[in-house]
Amino acid sequence: MKILGLDVGTKTIGVAVSDELGWTAQGVETIKREENDLDEAVERLEELIAEHHIAKIVVGLPKNMNGTIGPSGEACQQFAKELSQRTGLKVEMWDERLSTVAAERMLVSADVSRKKRKKVIDKMAAVMILQGYLDRQN
Repeated sequence: MKILGLDVGTKTIGVAVSDELGWTAQGVETIKREENDLDEAVERLEELIAEHHIAKIVVGLPKNMNGTIGPSGEACQQFAKELSQRTGLKVEMWDERLSTVAAERMLVSADVSRKKRKKVIDKMAAVMILQGYLDRQN
């Protein structure tokens, strides 16, 4: 059963997919999106779901450091709800605190240029979200 991992932002959605056994997460792509128009982004996600035979979706939930959910967390919850309705798949939320920071540090330590980091940071954050979820399940 493959799982789709998403790092949902206001302008982009980082996408990762698990292997069939649910052990590892691999980055797939970063989808550009309009904040108030989800149709194109969801259409692309539906294509990826079909292409990779996805059975479940994990969406990163950006919580504040004190555990509360702010406006961006609420937006991610709304996105997850709409995605579940459109795809018919179960969508789980996963605490993503510091996933983007961790992804940035990993890319900096790998000596990836700032320009290249900007292109892959959301995809890497999606990998970290999904890998955290997979590790917890196993």
